Amino acid sequence: MTHNLFAIDKNRAMNKRKVTVFIACSADGYIAGKEDNLDFLSIVEAPPEEYGYAAFVSTVDTVIMGRKTYDKVLSFGVPFPHQERTCYVISTSRQGKDEHVTFWNDAPEKLIDQLQKQEGASIFVDGGAATIHSLLKKGLIDEFIISIIPHFLGSGIRLFSDEFPEQSLKLTDSKTFASGLVQLWYQKSSS
Repeated sequence: MTHNLFAIDKNRAMNKRKVTVFIACSADGYIAGKEDNLDFLSIVEAPPEEYGYAAFVSTVDTVIMGRKTYDKVLSFGVPFPHQERTCYVISTSRQGKDEHVTFWNDAPEKLIDQLQKQEGASIFVDGGAATIHSLLKKGLIDEFIISIIPHFLGSGIRLFSDEFPEQSLKLTDSKTFASGLVQLWYQKSSS
């Protein structure tokens, strides 16, 4: 895991805040089933195992998510998980702020550009697929931490849509867990 900390320090030294997607998907590449159903995630629930999430979020101070993802998080009926972080929700329908987030009504890449001009820790892109796709099209995601759930959904919301530029990745870590979950850590390759 020290290589991941080195990458964080290297990005800080370059005065660039790393942009990371930390997300789970089915073995066939879906982040949600029909009607945004997330029941498949319960297949790997094995408390107290949380698959490195707590350690990861301790390295970020800013969270970006799409409006549908935000609405889904609020529907869980638990306290908002990012209360100590600055949170932005990409939305074309909501403006201003609420008790948890600031709504961003412009292109996600403009938000990343603005944030990377500011001092701070890493930036966590917490979905959804449209937000990830928009940043991927512009080559703005530095790292992907993808947890693959041992389950095929067959349909739903794909993690990666079609039509984005080809990009090389470097595998920096992989982990397997007793639940069958496999976690892959990729960094955007410079070549």
